[in-house]
Amino acid sequence: MPDGDTVRLEGRDYHYLVNVRRLASGEFFPAVLPNGEETLIQMLSAERGVLTGKVSKDRASFGFTQKHEGSFSISLPPIILFQALPKAGKMDLIVRQAAEGGIAEIVPFVSEFSVGGSPAKEFGQKFTRWQRIIKEARQQSGSKTATSICLPKTTNELIEYWKKIKKSDTLGLLFHHQGIEQESLHGYLNNNPNAVTLAVGPEGGFSNTEVCLFIENGFKPFTIGDTVLRTETAALYFAAAVKILLLERDSWELKQTKESAG
Repeated sequence: MPDGDTVRLEGRDYHYLVNVRRLASGEFFPAVLPNGEETLIQMLSAERGVLTGKVSKDRASFGFTQKHEGSFSISLPPIILFQALPKAGKMDLIVRQAAEGGIAEIVPFVSEFSVGGSPAKEFGQKFTRWQRIIKEARQQSGSKTATSICLPKTTNELIEYWKKIKKSDTLGLLFHHQGIEQESLHGYLNNNPNAVTLAVGPEGGFSNTEVCLFIENGFKPFTIGDTVLRTETAALYFAAAVKILLLERDSWELKQTKESAG
């Protein structure tokens, strides 16, 4: 979309920007165009439930300097969450937190200890709600990651999906409550993976059969201490730990280099 083009926003977008963000005419807000391009929109008017704005690619007008942009331009490998379906509405919270945290893709699946129906049933309305939650979470957090979500899969379908997306430098991590990890999280991430996939179980964790299945297909088992976390906590905890280490990778790689040289 060329600079200066006009956009019109209605419905939930209008409500969020006008009633929640309380933007006024002349102010700017960041947006992602349908083609995935990031841009700024200058609000021109908001009348009768319609916000009219103008595309502006002059980032200086929004108060961004090159130095400010550079300090946040860290390139990270995408993080994918394989989340076993939990009870009741816990998945809503997991989806919201994952979108806020910049998870690239959420892949729900029905594991042995999941409580609920099969992926072929009853997920239409839930899927639509999850998509809406992602959109709202990205608006609230300002995440630039276009988080996507899949319809729930069976465990076997999930493994087949993993085989399709897995490359030689893709890292798969299995969050498991029993201490069978082969290496530290820092050590797993030290090989500069092109993507990181996190597998988190439901209440009760993974069965022994599932653990073996994941490990046979290249996942590395990992746990954090001896605390048993709720599944909704585990997803956030695990993703946050991975992302923080990735964000700080330049500093710990530099330290490793200095120590080797010393």
